[in-house]
Amino acid sequence: MGDIYQQRGYGSRELGFGEKPGLVVVDFQRGFTEAAFPLGGAPMVERAVENTVRVMRAAKQAGLPVIACVNAYDSPRAAPHWKIAAVSTYRPGEPEAELDPRIAAEAPDVVLVKSAPSIFFATPAAAILTRERVDSVIVTGCITSGCVRASVNDCFSLGFRTFVAEDCVGDHDAEAHAANLRDVGRRYADIIDSAQAIAAIARWSHRNTPH
Repeated sequence: MGDIYQQRGYGSRELGFGEKPGLVVVDFQRGFTEAAFPLGGAPMVERAVENTVRVMRAAKQAGLPVIACVNAYDSPRAAPHWKIAAVSTYRPGEPEAELDPRIAAEAPDVVLVKSAPSIFFATPAAAILTRERVDSVIVTGCITSGCVRASVNDCFSLGFRTFVAEDCVGDHDAEAHAANLRDVGRRYADIIDSAQAIAAIARWSHRNTPH
């Protein structure tokens, strides 16, 4: 029968990059990247961190904005009703809420502390990107089926051209990773990879560098 979504017109066009890209890095914090913590150490997340470093480096060299975030709460009362017990215990300044050292070493322009799944919810992320005249947002981070997907949904709803770099996002489960990317790819975002993200950044840089 084929893909019923495709038959009904889902994913019928590619978005393509607009005038200016920007990069968001969702929750690459030690609580999700290091195996010492209950939610950390997933191989797909490790791969995603390594690839995101390369994209961050390209974006920074081109002078494009890079916004990272971590999930943390001042107290249990500040947290929403998570069904993931460990997340509600993350506190600002504690190891679980620190950026992964590899991400921190690339010096994101902005590091936000968020209190909900999306990097855009109740944060200045969208306002910062708009001020920078960004119209195309590359989403990286973890977890694909959770905070990445929520960030993609909001990015789309805020009117940005939205791109997910498949090898720059990671999940605990490969099936959930693939299913969620397939689904947002039908509806809200172009699914690319780190090489395509870097190529888009290079094209922008070439257009905007005096020759």
